[in-house]
Amino acid sequence: MTSPIPGVSLAGFTGVSAIGGATSTPAASSTSGSDFAGILASSLDQLQSTQSKADNLATQAATGDLQDVHDYMIASNEASLATEMVVAIKNQAVSAFNEIMRMQV
Repeated sequence: MTSPIPGVSLAGFTGVSAIGGATSTPAASSTSGSDFAGILASSLDQLQSTQSKADNLATQAATGDLQDVHDYMIASNEASLATEMVVAIKNQAVSAFNEIMRMQV
């Protein structure tokens, strides 16, 4: 399945469908937490590469080496959207952790 936001991998998540009618295949179930850590690490690596690409294009635009300015605008928006999504996921994870910590046993 392809991610609706470039730079952020949705591989391994079940029930997530891509924009545009693409179908998703359920991921193989796993009992270890290392898969989640791997997915999280690869997503952050992809976010970093997306931001690096936008930074490189910004440098090229500033020096006049960039042929098409729209390439920079697209990369900049992709990096911005990917960052917003990662922050939203982080906020939800912190909220879920806080809710679990408030539970009485």
